[in-house]
Amino acid sequence: MRVRRFSLVSALLAVAGCAGPSIAVPPPVTPVRQTGGIVVESVLSVAARRALDQSLDRYLRDRPGRAALAVYDRTTGTRYAFREHTPFMLASVAKVDILLAFLLAKRGGLSDYERDLASRMIRDSDNDCAGELYMTIGGRDGFAKVLRRLGIEHTEPGPGLYWGTTLSRPSDQVKVLEQLTDPEGPLPARDRRYALKLMSTVQSSQAWGVSAAGGEVALKNGWLPADAHGGLWTINSVGHLHLRGHELLIAVLSERSPTMETGIATVERLSRLAVDALAGPEEIVSAAKVF
Repeated sequence: MRVRRFSLVSALLAVAGCAGPSIAVPPPVTPVRQTGGIVVESVLSVAARRALDQSLDRYLRDRPGRAALAVYDRTTGTRYAFREHTPFMLASVAKVDILLAFLLAKRGGLSDYERDLASRMIRDSDNDCAGELYMTIGGRDGFAKVLRRLGIEHTEPGPGLYWGTTLSRPSDQVKVLEQLTDPEGPLPARDRRYALKLMSTVQSSQAWGVSAAGGEVALKNGWLPADAHGGLWTINSVGHLHLRGHELLIAVLSERSPTMETGIATVERLSRLAVDALAGPEEIVSAAKVF
């Protein structure tokens, strides 16, 4: 199935947990590219970046907790990041990182049992399966080595076997998605297809988050009432989107929401604002030149 926007669900590993000014990173690139018969433009000029900063700031001003995001538009080469100086606890989003490390270790040689573990870890967000695969890649030390080798430098695995308390920034999670999906990356095509298939067929009740931006989506979410934050909610969403002639990788991380629903609403609104800025609002793109 293609993931769209759905309702809420239950719980993740109960582990100890885990805004400054916004930032916009590298300058605009690749002014025009043609994709699928549509003229695709990189809209994030300096003024557009400033406008997106302000739009996100205005929305978060009255929201509880804190949040940050990063987006990479593979179609235009545009990158954008917002408020990501301080890391966030990943909760079940760490399962995407574990999947990448596991696929790199196995190089396509997965047994039926291992495929079942990976499927249940991503599609059902099964914590026991994640724990078993985490041990397979060498636990905390093995996980950290893979991340460093891939240049994912601002992600710190949790202590012991507590992979859910891994701390990271949105840009690092976009890098994970890049490594997982890049045709020039470290994974063979069959493993890339396998990972995207898992992430595009998560349980419908777990398919909220970045899917709110629309299009064809492969995603993984994380949700946790964190003891470290007095039971306030960590809500995260990362994904790979195809929409309006753009291929986008996006990570939205948040913490300290009073309820799961509040956190999801924050993550979804941030996703829509960022995607509209990079890919253009739907009503504008529908009027784009088509050959």
